[in-house]
Amino acid sequence: MRIIVISDTHGRPSLIEKIIESQPDAKDIFFLGDLIKDIEDMPFMYPSRNFHIVSGNCDYGSVYKSADAALVGGKRILFTHGHAYSVKSGIGRLSQWAKAENADIVLYGHTHVAKTEYADRVLFVNPGSPTCPREGRPSYAVIDIESNGLMPVIINV
Repeated sequence: MRIIVISDTHGRPSLIEKIIESQPDAKDIFFLGDLIKDIEDMPFMYPSRNFHIVSGNCDYGSVYKSADAALVGGKRILFTHGHAYSVKSGIGRLSQWAKAENADIVLYGHTHVAKTEYADRVLFVNPGSPTCPREGRPSYAVIDIESNGLMPVIINV
């Protein structure tokens, strides 16, 4: 089972569409905020896909939560934009949240820096930004959830 993770598109909905089209096997799409308006039409355009959406620090007045959880492929996934967890200073607060919620995967954005890491048996993934990365190339992430483990991949666009 494959999931797509996207964050920090900042006004480029056409890139989200391109990413979704490039991953036909992914049924679950996680959008981690900044800017919600970029993805608002996607659930109508792709009704066979499951969209998991949280707001970011640039999503003023959003009706979406800033953090949420989902069960996908038997894995408990926590997802947030990250600003409320001080992710620019590291994943310490995310790790505490993951432990308290018994998470398998934590998804976060905000830093615009793509990164995957394991800590305390939890996979942490930041997909970077497909429009304005602060390091490296524009990117998003996919995670393959298989019976023998998790395979995160950062994909450059």
